[in-house]
Amino acid sequence: MKCPYCNQDNTRVVDSRPADDNSSIRRRRLCDACGKRFTTYEKVETIPLIVIKKDQTREQYDRRKVEAGVLRACYKRPIPVSEMNELVDSVETELFSREEKEIDSKVIGEIVMERLKNLDAVAYVRFASVYREFKDVNTFMDELKKILS
Repeated sequence: MKCPYCNQDNTRVVDSRPADDNSSIRRRRLCDACGKRFTTYEKVETIPLIVIKKDQTREQYDRRKVEAGVLRACYKRPIPVSEMNELVDSVETELFSREEKEIDSKVIGEIVMERLKNLDAVAYVRFASVYREFKDVNTFMDELKKILS
């Protein structure tokens, strides 16, 4: 592992423990050349997942897009970042446990909405309004009635 400060190869692990999500290893490293410390994360490499978008184009799954959608939906809501990260982790775990090489973006959206419904009703409605592209107030009200019943 190269040091990010001096680019030397001689670094060593001084501490190793499971990361917060328990699916990766957090390692503290020390550079023997410059003496600085830095952290690396080791994660199991998964099979690339291809997302089939609405227009039928395909692109590689990008966790950051799911995170951005959840973050936008939870904007100014009293939801800790740790809970948002757990939600994204659980979505990702479900996606990869399906062992499919390609997945429809609609499926990802539905999984995220299901998780948001259990986390925060306002975040759920925000995400659903963008994801389902409500055309008018009536479709929006229909979605709200589903939550309230």
